[in-house]
Amino acid sequence: MEMLLFLVRHAESIENATKYTGFYENPRPWTGPAAHALSRDVVGLTPRGFLQCLWLRQTLRDLTGLDPAIRTSQYRRARDTAALALPGLPYEVTALLNEQHYGAATYMTKQELYATYPEGTEDRQSRKHLWTPPGADGESLAGGVLRRATAFVDGLATVSAADVVAFTHHTAILALRAALERRPVTELVDEARLRKTPNAAVLIYEQADGMFHARGTTQPDC
Repeated sequence: MEMLLFLVRHAESIENATKYTGFYENPRPWTGPAAHALSRDVVGLTPRGFLQCLWLRQTLRDLTGLDPAIRTSQYRRARDTAALALPGLPYEVTALLNEQHYGAATYMTKQELYATYPEGTEDRQSRKHLWTPPGADGESLAGGVLRRATAFVDGLATVSAADVVAFTHHTAILALRAALERRPVTELVDEARLRKTPNAAVLIYEQADGMFHARGTTQPDC
């Protein structure tokens, strides 16, 4: 069965809106595991994010069929976006769509990161896709995130629905695009330096002859 895949970056979160005034402090007030738990389980949407979910509700209703398969990452901001954008519909939570795990570096300022883990400075500055954050759970974009994204795309072969809506995150979208569009991660990282995927943007892919092809992007005006 051919399929339409909709990649949705979660709506604006409190972290997005207050990145340099709320979560990143030097010295960081939390341990790495506590910072990651905060990012994964606590951070929710802003009022603007709620408005973007209303936009998504109408947009996805127009784009998808009546019974899409819905997948979301484990992060609260993605789960909240899915619940508000497609109310009343069941969704499946999967770690394959999670944001990059920044391990012990979660919520560290660059200044604190480079002072605490100087051995990773060069990779973080010039080879960001290869940089593996410190700590047991840290994963690089070109390694762990891309492996998860590829596994998610491969798993779509077992989905019976004609439409799949996946709520995920900026860095995960870079990896998913690399798998779907068969492009090097480095190209997508370079593009993202000029312009990130906006919050609540929808990237549309159509499957044909067993391969996915990009069919456009739509994004909110709020």
